[in-house]
Amino acid sequence: MNKNIKLAVAGAVLALSATAANAGIVIPAGEWTLDIGGNVNMFTSWSKQSGGATVTGGLANAAPKTTTNAFGNGLLPNFLSVSGSTRQNDLDVGFTISLQPSVANNTAGTQVGSAGNGGLNNRQSFITFGDKSWGSFKVGKDLGIFGSDAILSDMTLLGVGAGATSSGIDSIGRIGSGYIYADWKPQISYTTPNFNGLQATVGISQAWTNVDSLSAVSSGSNNASPAYEGKASYAYSVNDISGKIWVSGLAQRMVLRGTSVNTSGVIDESVAYVGDIGINANIGAFGFTGYYYNGEGIGTTLQFTNGYAVAGTNINARKSDGGYLQATYVLPTKTKAGISWGISNLDRANGEAASNLVSENAMTTVGLYHPLTKHLNLVAEYSNIRSESHAAGTPSNENNVGSLGAILFF
Repeated sequence: MNKNIKLAVAGAVLALSATAANAGIVIPAGEWTLDIGGNVNMFTSWSKQSGGATVTGGLANAAPKTTTNAFGNGLLPNFLSVSGSTRQNDLDVGFTISLQPSVANNTAGTQVGSAGNGGLNNRQSFITFGDKSWGSFKVGKDLGIFGSDAILSDMTLLGVGAGATSSGIDSIGRIGSGYIYADWKPQISYTTPNFNGLQATVGISQAWTNVDSLSAVSSGSNNASPAYEGKASYAYSVNDISGKIWVSGLAQRMVLRGTSVNTSGVIDESVAYVGDIGINANIGAFGFTGYYYNGEGIGTTLQFTNGYAVAGTNINARKSDGGYLQATYVLPTKTKAGISWGISNLDRANGEAASNLVSENAMTTVGLYHPLTKHLNLVAEYSNIRSESHAAGTPSNENNVGSLGAILFF
């Protein structure tokens, strides 16, 4: 099983055994060793929605006293991953290619059976080369560097969390209500050797040009520089306590245009940036995670979404921050029970008037994760999601989401 899937299993601190985390179909093939692995999952979710407010960028839907049901993948999509490794010219060389087929029907939700097949993603296609004595390089598409530990430590990674995205295919877990999505990016990165638990990664990734939901502002398609990302972590073990501490960050020069100010040329340039810090701790049957991020121009939920605003003749950055707290406990039945709370805040820019723009997305989740076998887990979750805007009176929406399903690793 490739590295990111292993991290997804181990980092989620759920009720998977070590055997499941390292499982995979290993095939010797001449000079190469192939590893085929991945997961299959599906969940059904019921969402009771209330509020009726307009909250631009809010995660809680505005549908007073409405209950809906949906079927689809959890936060972790289905994965079919093929990795290969070999030793050539004193280098460890490897590759990973993965596909993510959805179990959902088409996004319109109007068809069933073969006429309504869901989509197919490609989130990984990269090569690695290096040596344990000096580190390794990665070239290709993979999970982003900044914020990756936040999502891999989220207990809803193997569940549903807030429910389905607008596409109705994958759920969003705690994305946007405790951390910003790391996403899957073309990148060139370098990772140091592991120095007794201390390790760092630095890299450049494709400049993000995510159009701001405020139509007057977008990041230009001609960004002159890539995004710069990095992280450092320390894995520790002291007596009966083990875990990891990490920090990560991202910065990107933004080329900004405001259609309400000037439709012809560049209006302003800015550097969007964000940093975070997190810690995992495991003490016997207990597990704890704490995480916090803070940035400017980075937006909320997705990187750079709602990161800037037009204020008069200027385009100003919005500040954002947030984080989450999580606690888990393994019951005598080996079922892992967990509870977590998180929030993502988005401030108004200097000179920006109050509007329906989201002010905060907050979510509380409780979950049960039971290992039916060493590879198969049953999951039950309940989440309460609340979204507030900057409008007068702070109107809000609230969703209550209950989910049942299963996830199998191979």
